[in-house]
Amino acid sequence: MIPLQRLRDDPDAIREGARLKGEDAPIDEILELDTRARRRRGEVESLRAERKRASSAMRGAPSEEQRRSLAELKQRIHQGEADLGSLETRVDELLLYVPNPPHESVPHGSSDADNVEVRAWGTQAEFGFTARPHHEIGERLGIFDFERAAKISGARFAVLRGAGARLQRALISLFVDIATAEHGYTEIAPPYLVRRECMIGAGNLPKFEDDAYHTEDDLFLIPTAEVPVTNLYREEILDGADLPIAHVAFTPCWRREAGAAGKDTRGYIRLHQFDKVEMVRFTTPERSLDELELITAHAETVLQRLGIAYRVLLMCSGDMGFAQWKKYDIEAWAPGMRRWLEVSSCSVFGDFQARRAGIRFRPAAAERPQFVHTLNGSGLAVPRTLSALLETYQQADGSVLIPAALQPYMGGVDRVG
Repeated sequence: MIPLQRLRDDPDAIREGARLKGEDAPIDEILELDTRARRRRGEVESLRAERKRASSAMRGAPSEEQRRSLAELKQRIHQGEADLGSLETRVDELLLYVPNPPHESVPHGSSDADNVEVRAWGTQAEFGFTARPHHEIGERLGIFDFERAAKISGARFAVLRGAGARLQRALISLFVDIATAEHGYTEIAPPYLVRRECMIGAGNLPKFEDDAYHTEDDLFLIPTAEVPVTNLYREEILDGADLPIAHVAFTPCWRREAGAAGKDTRGYIRLHQFDKVEMVRFTTPERSLDELELITAHAETVLQRLGIAYRVLLMCSGDMGFAQWKKYDIEAWAPGMRRWLEVSSCSVFGDFQARRAGIRFRPAAAERPQFVHTLNGSGLAVPRTLSALLETYQQADGSVLIPAALQPYMGGVDRVG
């Protein structure tokens, strides 16, 4: 969340940040309400002072006129406090709709055409036969069953069978093991249902409530493990000596994809339920941009271990999320579809999430607490990584080779056929 004082001090910068992200932020309304609230606060304080003077001036039993005057002052104070509370509550509500302005190093742009490729790795697979897309490969191998998934749950759900289910489980285990054993993350197994305030803390609400699955008792199915893991430390003051804190979590994720009608309707690409391994980091303000490079490198390691070609994009201002300060996308090459698939987004949020969730740290014993900076990155999204893997390692006979890094998790199997 943007601090109100920052908005007061430099509204044009916050307004420009919202414009760069293509967001319609209620900045003028917030400033107008804040002006009214400050004026009302001054009036209430003056009334309290007047009441105190009137009480001090009384000698002996108050007269009827004095009692009426004090009662009137009390009523005016109560009304003023109620008005002030309503104004401040509304300001707090509207602040949740103000996006995080992009960092100065983020390129300006309005669409994915303005993103900047910063590096690429690997060689795009070429074949001596017509490469098939992953959904054709999987259906021929009998590892995808979209028809029965639709019968159970509707469109944009999937059933994996046999070697497909095992391959997905192998990917998850590989992702988590690399994060914990090689990169120092502590594994977390969080709840899959979270309270409204946790969705607000991560920046998913109120703006994106239409994309969330919501229960009758005001719990939300998580759209990503970022939400429960980031909120692990909500309303806490962390010891600065413990930073950075690094967690990794595998969870299923649920998204309505309310704004994605007609996109990627075939295959294992855009689903209402999917598995993902998420990395989350908590750090100091001085370290956060360096930590973004680090968490991105950690995600890249997984694709390198799998031998899947990829590229890293620095996202432009108009193609970033509401809460993100700076963001890299990692896209894997899918040779059967002849397109890049986003398999990871790695983002730094500055103190935007920490302010919403109340996560602070104390640099030293006698120092004042500060808000942490938070980061997250997919490490990786499973369906798209699996899709890129099937397309990259497909063979002319319809079988699919298993990369060496995955074979121990597949019981030594080196091919699905």
